[in-house]
Amino acid sequence: MKAGTSLEKVLESGKFAVTAEVGPPRGTAASVIQRKGELLRPYCDALNVTDNQTAIVRMSSVSGCVLLKQLGVDPVMQMVCRDRNRIAIQSDILGAVALGIGNILCLSGDYQSFGDHPTAKGVFDLDSIQLIQLLSQMRDEKKFLSGENISGEVPLFIGAAENPYADPFEYRVLRLAKKVKAGADFIQTQAIFDVGKFAKWMEMVTERGLDKEVHILAGIIPIRAVGMARYMRDKVPGVSVPDGIVTRMEDAKEAREEGLKISLEIIEQIMDIPGVHGIHIMAVNWEDIVPAIVEKAGLLPRPLI
Repeated sequence: MKAGTSLEKVLESGKFAVTAEVGPPRGTAASVIQRKGELLRPYCDALNVTDNQTAIVRMSSVSGCVLLKQLGVDPVMQMVCRDRNRIAIQSDILGAVALGIGNILCLSGDYQSFGDHPTAKGVFDLDSIQLIQLLSQMRDEKKFLSGENISGEVPLFIGAAENPYADPFEYRVLRLAKKVKAGADFIQTQAIFDVGKFAKWMEMVTERGLDKEVHILAGIIPIRAVGMARYMRDKVPGVSVPDGIVTRMEDAKEAREEGLKISLEIIEQIMDIPGVHGIHIMAVNWEDIVPAIVEKAGLLPRPLI
């Protein structure tokens, strides 16, 4: 049984989906999530709430998702394997479903050495593919990993992340195929800057027919400063930022305007690539730009589903 979330309905109807990311606060202020939810609600079909992203302590994803649901927003609860064993994961999923959260994005999670508690013990009881399998089993068989029965339905729309750029490039589509086989319903990719390489990956995806089995949303990160462009090119593993984009940001009189322009150009190209079902905008600490991106990309109004 599936969730029938707004995101699922948009994707299953064949319409081009738009999702974005909401970063929870490093504190208890519900207003941080509420402001972002109010801002982005008319422009997106669903909003991801990150789960202690980059291993830095923040308000929990499930709490952020509940706050978004109260605003009438369809939330996507991110869940990382880093911090929970299989008992806690299954417990959190039951709780999320009870609170009306249907979209779950399965992630391995950044290593704790990247964050503000580098000596914290990583759990990684399951990896991201095993997490997808677990959620699929809970939904389709109504069974825990132990084999015991779950009382009640577990309606879920299961998501996963994928990086089209990581080496070895030829194996990326095989990893995607494993996630699809495990039960993934939708994929949100790493940020796309090198559209040519992404198009080659999508060719391999469509050749295998995977685009008919899973909904692929291409990741978009709007660049707001030249330092950000350089950092992503030089320091962020798995992100491929062409030198030409860095040069454009260096030469720009208004960095943010140029960053917006680059994002719009990338979206225009992505929409012409067969097999792409939507975009996922990750406007890190710049959520205010999302409405402009969606509007200027011609993606309004959003479907009323």
